[in-house]
Amino acid sequence: TTLFRSIPLIFIRTEVISLSSNNICMNFIIEPGSLADIDELERLYDELNDHLSATINYPGWIKGIYPVRENAAAGVDDNSLFVARCDGRIAGSVILDHQPEKAYENIVWKIDADYSYIFVVRTFVVHPSFLQMGVGHALMDFSLELALKSEMKSIRLDVYEKNLPAISLYEKCGFEYIDTVDLGLGHYGLDWFKLYEKVI
Repeated sequence: TTLFRSIPLIFIRTEVISLSSNNICMNFIIEPGSLADIDELERLYDELNDHLSATINYPGWIKGIYPVRENAAAGVDDNSLFVARCDGRIAGSVILDHQPEKAYENIVWKIDADYSYIFVVRTFVVHPSFLQMGVGHALMDFSLELALKSEMKSIRLDVYEKNLPAISLYEKCGFEYIDTVDLGLGHYGLDWFKLYEKVI
């Protein structure tokens, strides 16, 4: 199954004008990531984890564990990784694939469809230098627009129950709470994850 049924990857590119919380006008280009982006994405992941460990680690991520270079490489390899660029720098990134966690299997979702018709949000990141500038919202809006153009039925995601900023963003973007599950990450102190879905 091709990831995007009717849209050649070369045409998946959008320009976003965003007004940050400081009333700074930000101009983003969102487009598919490439092999040339992997080094910068690895640095973004590491710098974000450094920032989280020095402030409040809402997602519970651990540097060197998740996210890591291999996540970026896999996303680029299967054409599921997208980057938001601002003045040539990667401000944020998201992976949209069709690979659910095992814990998704026995959940009563809002829509019953094969995962070839469903985007699963993964490795959704914003560089610390671009926090509170609308990057996350822009990437979510892009994901919803791409799902619509790609004839997806819904978008699903999981989020650590204490990741309040991400939960707030997802709910603002129209995602609905479905259930709470154990993803088997309790050994990292991450016991429960909330599942969300937005029907397209």
